[in-house]
Amino acid sequence: MKTEFKFSNLLGTVYCKGNLLFTPDGTCLLSPVGNRVSVFDLVNDKSYTLPFAHRKNICRISLSPAGNLLLSVDDDGRAILTNYPRRLAIHHFSLKAPVSALTFSPSGRHFAVGIGRHIEIWHTPSTPESNTDGALDFAPFVRHRVLTGHFDVLRSIEWSSDSRFILSASRDLTARIWSLDPEEGFVPTTLAGHREAVVEAWFSKDQETIYTISQDGALFQWAYLTKPNHDEPIPDSEYDMNATMQWTIIKRHYFMQNNAKVNCAAFHGGSGLLVTGFSNGVFGLYELPDCNMIHTLSISQKDIDFVSINTSGEWLAFGAAKLGQLLVWEWQSESYILKQQGHHDSINDLVYSPDGQRIVTTADDGKVKLWDTNSGFCIATFTEHTSGVTACQFAKRGNVLFTASLDGSIRAWDLTRYRNFKTFTAPTRLSFTSIAVDPSGEVVCAGSLDSFDVQVWSVQTGQLLDQLSGHEGPISTLAFSPNGGAVVSGSWDHTVRIWSIFTRTQTSEPLQLQADVLCIAYRPDSKQIAVSTLDGQLTFWAVSEASQEKAVNGRRDASGGRKVTDRRTAANSAGTKSFNAVTYSTDGTCVLAGGNGKYICLYDVQSGTLVKKFTVSVNLSFDGTQEFLNSRNLTEAGRAGLLDDQADASDLEERIDRTLPGTVRGAGRTTVSRPQIRVPALAFCPTGQSFCAATTEGLLVYSTNLSLSFDPFDLDILVTPSSALQTLADHDYLRAIVMAFRLNERSVIRRIYEGIPVADIVFVVRDLPTVYLASILRFVAHATEQTPHLEFNLLWIKALLTIHGRSLRDNAGNFSDELRTLHRAIGRIQADLATMADENIYTLDYVLSQPTVRRKDDVLTVVKPEVNSHRDALDASDDWIGFGIDD
Repeated sequence: MKTEFKFSNLLGTVYCKGNLLFTPDGTCLLSPVGNRVSVFDLVNDKSYTLPFAHRKNICRISLSPAGNLLLSVDDDGRAILTNYPRRLAIHHFSLKAPVSALTFSPSGRHFAVGIGRHIEIWHTPSTPESNTDGALDFAPFVRHRVLTGHFDVLRSIEWSSDSRFILSASRDLTARIWSLDPEEGFVPTTLAGHREAVVEAWFSKDQETIYTISQDGALFQWAYLTKPNHDEPIPDSEYDMNATMQWTIIKRHYFMQNNAKVNCAAFHGGSGLLVTGFSNGVFGLYELPDCNMIHTLSISQKDIDFVSINTSGEWLAFGAAKLGQLLVWEWQSESYILKQQGHHDSINDLVYSPDGQRIVTTADDGKVKLWDTNSGFCIATFTEHTSGVTACQFAKRGNVLFTASLDGSIRAWDLTRYRNFKTFTAPTRLSFTSIAVDPSGEVVCAGSLDSFDVQVWSVQTGQLLDQLSGHEGPISTLAFSPNGGAVVSGSWDHTVRIWSIFTRTQTSEPLQLQADVLCIAYRPDSKQIAVSTLDGQLTFWAVSEASQEKAVNGRRDASGGRKVTDRRTAANSAGTKSFNAVTYSTDGTCVLAGGNGKYICLYDVQSGTLVKKFTVSVNLSFDGTQEFLNSRNLTEAGRAGLLDDQADASDLEERIDRTLPGTVRGAGRTTVSRPQIRVPALAFCPTGQSFCAATTEGLLVYSTNLSLSFDPFDLDILVTPSSALQTLADHDYLRAIVMAFRLNERSVIRRIYEGIPVADIVFVVRDLPTVYLASILRFVAHATEQTPHLEFNLLWIKALLTIHGRSLRDNAGNFSDELRTLHRAIGRIQADLATMADENIYTLDYVLSQPTVRRKDDVLTVVKPEVNSHRDALDASDDWIGFGIDD
């Protein structure tokens, strides 16, 4: 099994805090998600996460006008410069203080940073295309100038279109105009008049007007006019003009939103469009300069934290941090382009669909979400549960989903119609924490911490069939064997029981362990189980003999990370020395385990050794990511990271304590809580090429097939992309495809693959060396999912399975991952064709019922159809009609 898993995507969370950003072409949206940046492709309906990670949550991001440099800054002021097209981190740099505003100049030569009350202007690091000689600067970050004058923290920074002037808005109730370089006759100007903090300030398209908006909903329009009691200036004298003219308020507009504050705003100079987000979850759309209201809409129950407009002014992006919402709205058609929301509470469980196309997550917020692994988007959300959902399982080949909840119900969901079609309950009120489903979908079992019995229901009738008694403690975990022969239960009474519920006798002998059982996993061949216990032990048992085969001590591997409130070191903390989640790989050779720590461990079952250790997060905003605590953060009032400084805020809205009375007592009321990093659930993809971990940050997907990585195979000096393409031009197709796979560069492989004629596919596959069989199977499977060449890809699949079928069957274990990926691709084609045929069934009936015109001896003859529908036509003809390509 391949173990070179690397982080590939982050699902389950779409927005945390910070600013949203559209790319220069306006088709992609960048959103800060914790200490990472996620990119949502709104045209191709896909999302991905950039591979770099900060040490704290990201507060500001900015993209250069050329779209090649991405600058992201975290809460501590540490910045990472990234090559955005190639997704590579170029440079790490510290600004040494928290950042409140960040933006590149329109020319791309400078960027401005708001640090406290100051504005720092830095030179943009050079790139080869920015210099005529292609040289790079030795120092990537050089500070150009520091602007001081504000008396409170800055809120926003805006550049003029010619990159000569800067407009800043601050919480000191003013906006100021600065120049990039000292200019003759120009004096920095202060725009005062607001009664609350200025949220945003912008230049108009012609730079003749300035708009400022404050928290109380006041919008001021400024113009450069002659001072009172002064004559008109002489146009030829710029100095005299500046001396006799000033910025003056010419219009005042006010938003009436029932005492709601303005949290954010955005302005599109080309169309004069103004978008404001209020603290009551309502946004308003206005047309300037007359401030005509176009539309208002309530999109959230909480504050709207940020709003952004794309380059064309058609799409509006909104982010609400408290509920984790991200929306993209097209205001002209009044429709959603993107509407996503992650879980706003801890994720408890996850499971892959049998085809690997979907991931289901359950959380304490009572929601069940269905995620698409290809696009990264949530495609369905079920909200029928009234309490936290603790477990989920698939059945019926992925068409039926079962979930268990603390509200005392087991629900069955139809994933074809997306509805709840059956609910199971126990005779007494129980809060279910574990679930196991027969692979055929006939029987469902559930366990609870409130009872010592396993509840068994019939799915068809919905009646309770039996209560399996025998445990002397709460049921903590359940698992059905993949062949459906038995169900295994683990309990806090230090025992594991194997139940044969389909036989006459349902008694079972307990497997005795040394500590409370936390998790059980079945091997795919149903011959072995892995058991995780509270003492950090992983034990492997043979199901048929009920005997222990191997044991692994995982206490040292699982431990790691120290909470701020821990009095013991990370090595001596008992809370992180066990695994709460265990799962087998698809081939059964490895086990993946995770717990309340920051590590995920991959073990080899045969040798019992640790193969690889994955660090879930390095985000210091979470508890449990640090190995050692700094004594400088220990004050007389307690830990510095837990002190609540909300009462020291300057704004009244931020000083208000909105916690419910009685929820926190005593001195704890002056502290804040921090989420702890943990891994409550793990799952391997059925294809074996990736696995998913449910963490505090979201769903972390680790994959082996990263398309951007360069991983050549058997490479020598004569194998280059140009030589491979030249070989293809010389019609030596077998040698060209072999050279492409030796390079292992996806673009070259695709050009050569699509350049091979259809008539030569069989000959190329017949002479292809066996060593390249796995690579070409994997590539053809991905090409089937991503390219429109339907019959061309199917011809390759047919030739590979026909010619190399015996070799694939004899070495099924080595090609299991590739064959599963191929099966998933073919199944998706079948489903798409069936859907398309169902949608066009009446069109086909109409086309087949029309008369045809035939030419015979220069005479046109109209022939009426002999059948009435396409079903009769298919029955009347023995020939298969496909998507043919003429040779």
